[in-house]
Amino acid sequence: MEDIKIKLLGEICEFYSGTGFPKKFQGNLEGKYPFYKVGDISKSADENKNFLTKSDNYVDERIVKTLKGKIVPPKTIVFAKIGEALKLNRRMITSTECLIDNNVLGIKPKNDSILAEYIFYFMKFVKLENYSESTTVPSVRKSELEKIKIRVPSIQNQQKIISILENIDKTKKSKTESLKKLNELIKARFVEMFGDPQDSKSKWKKSTIEKCCTLKSGKTLPRNIENEGGNIPYVKVKDMNSLENTTYITTSTRFVSDKTANKSIFPVGTVIFPKRGGAIGTNKKKLTKVPICADLNIMGVIPDNTRISSYYLFEYFNMVDLNTLNNGSSVPQINNKDINPLNINIPPLSLQNEFANFVHQVDKSKFENIVYLNKTLSSKILSQLGDAIRD
Repeated sequence: MEDIKIKLLGEICEFYSGTGFPKKFQGNLEGKYPFYKVGDISKSADENKNFLTKSDNYVDERIVKTLKGKIVPPKTIVFAKIGEALKLNRRMITSTECLIDNNVLGIKPKNDSILAEYIFYFMKFVKLENYSESTTVPSVRKSELEKIKIRVPSIQNQQKIISILENIDKTKKSKTESLKKLNELIKARFVEMFGDPQDSKSKWKKSTIEKCCTLKSGKTLPRNIENEGGNIPYVKVKDMNSLENTTYITTSTRFVSDKTANKSIFPVGTVIFPKRGGAIGTNKKKLTKVPICADLNIMGVIPDNTRISSYYLFEYFNMVDLNTLNNGSSVPQINNKDINPLNINIPPLSLQNEFANFVHQVDKSKFENIVYLNKTLSSKILSQLGDAIRD
């Protein structure tokens, strides 16, 4: 049996901190070096890429010198180290020399005893929130990550594992693309049946969210209460993040009693989404399939079922860019006053129910893909990386 070495990340990897990037230097599409921000990592991850190949910002050597910028080498694994984006566990590999902003951290093997791609796949299974400081805005320190243990097999076995995981990645990308196409099919059907949901010239009756829905915010619970046990799932933003390919909220890792949830229960058919921090722009909107209680960072929109279907409302919100509603505060957030005035067309309920039946049929195909992604592929990946990630 192979003698697998146990190492600390700090022993085998160089760590690269980011560079401050003032707005006056941002927006250039030409320059020697791409300057990657958290948004670039998110976009590439959403496109199912492993390597960073394009950026929204480029800088030349003069700006690098002005900023006292730190050049990050190719084949560095980069990820968000602060804010809600930290919890999304998105990792990318740099393809050229570049810079990263100070919300990003990078790590790269110190020598040829370990491959960058092996570190990349390992880091995808490291949940950074488990190493973050207990502050209002989650963040991780280099000193904490340096202590993480990793099991290092021979280069030959690393290459074999990487090859297997790359093939799994291809399958995952194919399944994810299928899910995207199914979601696009639902959106196309929505537009075909109802047109632009906010079109003021639409033939349908018009209303506002305030007149046809009820808005509700979650509640903050003490840590010793948020998982007291009971029948009601207590949902946090990170629970929504972990359900990347799904539409519905059906459960949580935390449960509370009916008494604790009390008047804060979001009923079945509530559209929920993050209302604070960077998670606003992640489009993590979900539809409740069971009654839930949610934390204070989540907003719920409860439809008047005599006028509006929850499936119609959910797809309507999928076509609303919540980022545009951000009130410009230092910590992005949206409130009732931002959601209530939104215009919404109200087609006949019979037509909305016809759309809901269509969604149910598409959901059957989506479910098959989701099960494969969340169970089959995850078990295959763990079977390959088990020795690397086991404590």
